[in-house]
Amino acid sequence: MAYRHFEFIEKHVWTLGIATAIMVSLGGLAEITPLYMEANKVQPADGLKPYSPLRLAGRDIYVREGCYLCHSQMIRALRFETQRYGPYSTASESVYDRPFQWGSKRTGPDLARVGGKYSDEWQRVHLLNPRDVVPASNMPAYPWLAKATVNGQDIQERMRVLRTLGHPYSEAEISLAPKEVAGKTELDALIAYLQGLGIDNVPRQAGAAASTAGERKP
Repeated sequence: MAYRHFEFIEKHVWTLGIATAIMVSLGGLAEITPLYMEANKVQPADGLKPYSPLRLAGRDIYVREGCYLCHSQMIRALRFETQRYGPYSTASESVYDRPFQWGSKRTGPDLARVGGKYSDEWQRVHLLNPRDVVPASNMPAYPWLAKATVNGQDIQERMRVLRTLGHPYSEAEISLAPKEVAGKTELDALIAYLQGLGIDNVPRQAGAAASTAGERKP
């Protein structure tokens, strides 16, 4: 009897297609639902704030220019990773990243904790012509960033959209956004974003933060 049922399904393509769709849907739900529920459990740590207007602009420029194609922002919980880059990455430090920048591709070094490692001027020179500070670098130059300015109205709209997604921007912060980025170039914004990585948007205990700061001293 069971054989006849299978034979019927195999001989009728629409029946087979519907049965396949149902099974794939059930399998997909079994895989996706637990991940979705776990993702909603991740909450920002105490003191963690969404990006400031200038850093938000810098982050969008970082994504637009494809920096994530060569740099990850995920330090794995392995000794050789933490010794080189610092404390390993946690989900709670990326709750305000859409999309998050973890990744696994490393043509260049991981940037999860790059904030404060170099001066603003070093970052500026490096972005305008990487070979001026790292002769062997194969990173492209981004001279156009020094000429383009940040659009304050655009950043304001982005903040409003992010607020609907759960980012705790106040109306006062949103209204002041154009003023905060007025006259700033895209290069300024990208530098501000990089200089905050591992400092402004990473939840840490006070002791861990002090320990990391000590590790960065020459």
